[in-house]
Amino acid sequence: MAKIATLPEPTETRALWRRWELPTWGVAIAIYASWATLLMWHEHVPWPIEALLAAYILAWHFSLQHEAIHGWRSLPTWLRTAIVWPPIGGWWPFELYKRSHSKHHRNTHLTYPGEDTETQYHKREDWSGYTPAFRSVLLFNHTLLGRLTVGPILRLRKLVLVETGKLKRRDFSDMPAWLGFFAGLSVVLWFVTQVARMPIWHYYLVWVLPGISLGLLRAFIEHRWGERPGERTASVESNWIFGLLFLWNNLHIVHHLYPTLSWFEIPGFWKRNREKLLTHNGHFVFRGYLEIARRWLLKPVFVPIHPAR
Repeated sequence: MAKIATLPEPTETRALWRRWELPTWGVAIAIYASWATLLMWHEHVPWPIEALLAAYILAWHFSLQHEAIHGWRSLPTWLRTAIVWPPIGGWWPFELYKRSHSKHHRNTHLTYPGEDTETQYHKREDWSGYTPAFRSVLLFNHTLLGRLTVGPILRLRKLVLVETGKLKRRDFSDMPAWLGFFAGLSVVLWFVTQVARMPIWHYYLVWVLPGISLGLLRAFIEHRWGERPGERTASVESNWIFGLLFLWNNLHIVHHLYPTLSWFEIPGFWKRNREKLLTHNGHFVFRGYLEIARRWLLKPVFVPIHPAR
């Protein structure tokens, strides 16, 4: 996707705290400190509140990993990778996420099944081969309620199918990432079980699954089919609670046009160039996640058959 000709390129700021990306350091410290603190005090927190806080922390960590893929350019790649690498999210190696997400950013391929690694669309021929029950599950997954409940299970199912498929083809290229992941996860789960005295099942049911679910909220309507690539990426003008959680990636059109723009620069750039950005993406914008919930809590956001495939 070419840059919008009438939009100025984001300029490098001279402020020291921005140049050294101190807000990103602050987020990293806050994530790991809050993760350890909630683990140590979890027995004193009612589990519904614990689940909400844990979901926020783990989804926040996933947002930080996303920032490390595109931004945080004041650090060398190895250092920002090391900071976000610890697998506290419990389900996906950072290296595989980075590889998959980089393919997603081929903007002219957005939404195409088989090419866009994060698409929710399916090829028509694949859809016709699914059982009626599976098609019903996929349609439910295109409601917001479905995305937050069965969405994490479908996401994990996809990961298992992709990785086992590679093994069946004798493709072992992902094995180093998985071996490192399980080594790191063993340390995380040692801390969870031996230091925080939390059962593994509790960590996965009350922490990991809600964390995946909350992360899927942002992705629910950020892409849809459009004739022009620019029309395929949305923006959700949410509040600071979700803005900080997603590191303003909810203003998604800005991110896809300027992926290396630091997360804390995105809101200002959006405000200064809002009308031009909306012209570019066909006014694909929402006034927050409450609007999205009102429209699609129980109604599919779109039928997941790709119009052009």
